[in-house]
Amino acid sequence: MGYTTGTTATVASVAAGRMLLTGERVTEAKVTLPQGEEAILEIAGYRVLEDSCTCVVLKDGGDDPDITHGAEIHAKVSLRNEGIEITGGTGVGIVTTDGMRCPKGEYAINPVPRKMIKENLEALSKELDYGGGFSVEISVPEGEKLAKQTYNPRLGVIGGISILGTTGIVWPMSEKALVDTIKVELDRKFSDNPDSVIIAPGNYGQDYCKNNLGIDINDAVKISNFLGEALDYISYKGFKNVLLVGHTGKLIKVAGGIMNTHSSYGDCRMEIISAYVALLGGSSGTVERILDCVTTDQAMDIVRNEPYYEKLKIKLAERVKYHLDFRLKGKTDIEFIMFTTDKTHVMESPGARDMLQRKWRKI
Repeated sequence: MGYTTGTTATVASVAAGRMLLTGERVTEAKVTLPQGEEAILEIAGYRVLEDSCTCVVLKDGGDDPDITHGAEIHAKVSLRNEGIEITGGTGVGIVTTDGMRCPKGEYAINPVPRKMIKENLEALSKELDYGGGFSVEISVPEGEKLAKQTYNPRLGVIGGISILGTTGIVWPMSEKALVDTIKVELDRKFSDNPDSVIIAPGNYGQDYCKNNLGIDINDAVKISNFLGEALDYISYKGFKNVLLVGHTGKLIKVAGGIMNTHSSYGDCRMEIISAYVALLGGSSGTVERILDCVTTDQAMDIVRNEPYYEKLKIKLAERVKYHLDFRLKGKTDIEFIMFTTDKTHVMESPGARDMLQRKWRKI
């Protein structure tokens, strides 16, 4: 395993904050990750000025073939009267389109990394009995160059990389290793309950699952992008019921028969949505706008007030269900629920809520 750019930026921020408040050199810093684990990373360099301190931490991707592995993540921290202000600098991209996790016009420092930086600096303040605030600027000197090897330009994030992460940890992306890990997790679930299992691409939507569905997504088997392999193994093991929960950005691809949802294998999100919009009578202008979208959130927002909106969701859900059933060949009953980032647009199979009620007790 390795650590996300969000964790790396948080460690650099905490180290710089500690040096400012204590006047002592820091060689490593410890931070708390979103799910309670702790991470300790070394400080690769620092610079102290009269009113600020900058610390550098090298991104450690572990065994993941991540293009940001080894990149310098800088955090420049200064003191302020109150509050914690977080912004970006050189090599951190700026969001230029709607529908992303960061508002248009802001630096691409995602919500979870922002929360990590804020909470860990608050903990530092409490530890050192400091009553003021911090200004934090995250920068990546090689970020603009690295971003050309990512999907950021395609997503409308310009000028650098994004500061990302939902758990703070990077899992190795060797396909065989990941699929083997998924199978081990499914084996464990089968030994506990051979009747039913929940699967999810990742931790995204954790709050939605807890507050709206009454399930803890941490109890689901995380299948990453390997939906097809997971379904094949679920069928082989003999599970009777499976509930798939995830974001439309991943699961809408299943309506096109794509069973590895990584963007490098295929990306037909906008084509699928626009095809059904056209089928239901949407105008060519609406189709063109959808094809120009970079997120499913944007695409669904375009049609939310159209008379065919509800029918569109039903049609998309039917197609997803068709391909899921086809993959399982009727050996396992599968239902699904997918949602957009703001949870405004929810699509699900007809039996999803019934399976949820029958098979999983409310948390």
